[in-house]
Amino acid sequence: MSEALRVGVAGLGTVGSSVVRILAAKSDELTRQCGRPIVVTAVSARDRSRDRGIDLSGIEWYDDAAEMAEKAGIDVLVELIGGDNGPAMACVKAALKAGRHVVTANKALLASQGLALAEIAEKKGVLLNYEAAVAGGIPIIKTMREAMAANTISRVYGILNGTCNYILTRMEAEKMDFAECLADAQRLGYAEADPTFDIEGQDTAHKLAILTSLAFGTKISPDDIYLEGISNITQADIKAAGELGYRIKLLGVALRTETGIEQRVHPTMVPMSSVIAQVHGVTNAVAIETDTLGELLLSGPGAGGDATASSVIGDLADIAKSRPGFQHGPVFGRPVRELAPYKRARMRSHEGGYFIRLSVRDRAGVFAAVAKRMAENNISLESIVQHANGQNTPDVKTVILVTHETMEASVRKAVEKITGDGHLIDKPQVIRIERAA
Repeated sequence: MSEALRVGVAGLGTVGSSVVRILAAKSDELTRQCGRPIVVTAVSARDRSRDRGIDLSGIEWYDDAAEMAEKAGIDVLVELIGGDNGPAMACVKAALKAGRHVVTANKALLASQGLALAEIAEKKGVLLNYEAAVAGGIPIIKTMREAMAANTISRVYGILNGTCNYILTRMEAEKMDFAECLADAQRLGYAEADPTFDIEGQDTAHKLAILTSLAFGTKISPDDIYLEGISNITQADIKAAGELGYRIKLLGVALRTETGIEQRVHPTMVPMSSVIAQVHGVTNAVAIETDTLGELLLSGPGAGGDATASSVIGDLADIAKSRPGFQHGPVFGRPVRELAPYKRARMRSHEGGYFIRLSVRDRAGVFAAVAKRMAENNISLESIVQHANGQNTPDVKTVILVTHETMEASVRKAVEKITGDGHLIDKPQVIRIERAA
């Protein structure tokens, strides 16, 4: 049997502790599968005294993760610290420069520094694996990077943040408002004390940027993503969506167009009949549209210690199975030098149309004025419905419009004009409608 694969784990939070525990519990099975043991020989974390429920006896402890990456006798560094720079960047860079493989779950680091790190990995001939960085336990990176070589991808989209999906699921099922649902998610540990990174879409954007690079062979470009979170979603939106046959999800969407690549993260109405509309709670789902395979949908646990640890250990198993002299594939599916510059697509009509909710004053001519502003901006309406807003304010009505395919700029301009006309008593809501698997 080959020598053990020696692993150093940087970060012993929920995921890091799960990795250490599962590697110990599944030691014999993993050895049989990989042809060699996978053994944690070094760890690094901030607090030595904390009880993590794992046995660290016989494992070398380092206070500095970068020092561990450089000096410990390890073959692989597992980085689970988090953050787009600082200790995470230092230890990953140190490990790669020392010719050691790296496994990371850090989407922020990859989105901001991934190209530079990939360049080092490819130069040194080592692996930089990151299955756990996108969609938790779903093997989406391996699928896109290795299993779809014969496919040209036209669109990739999905539910990439379990916190947002949990909140939207609870809002619909239990008629809770956003603030109440967020507070409950924080109490249960599904949302951070500062949930901004999740609920405003940044977490989804980092993951989408990585998928975009894999899908289209472009350099990672997280700053070229249209970004909108879920904090402005109300019960009125949830209810109206249901009445129209839709469900609201926060989606990350990337697609190839004739003029470039379009990336966007925003609340989206998807048909109730679609598979992705049935993805509830903290579950994630990613859909890939291709020319050869057609459409593929992968769904599973998107967060949590064991789910994320499962992907980390899968990456470790791949490294354990590789042998000296084996030529490793490029980090982002193509060598860094061959990744094309990201070219942002020109604005175009959105195929799915838009949902627009307006709270208007109940007076003569308002309904006609709204329709007129839409017509002035060449917006074709699929439907327009007016009804009471359900808040015991008889002088206020809610107008729901669903448009056909149109330009977002046209929708925003029309809504701006309606607002300027003085008809609205509340902020207007605009949500894209997306065709979905």
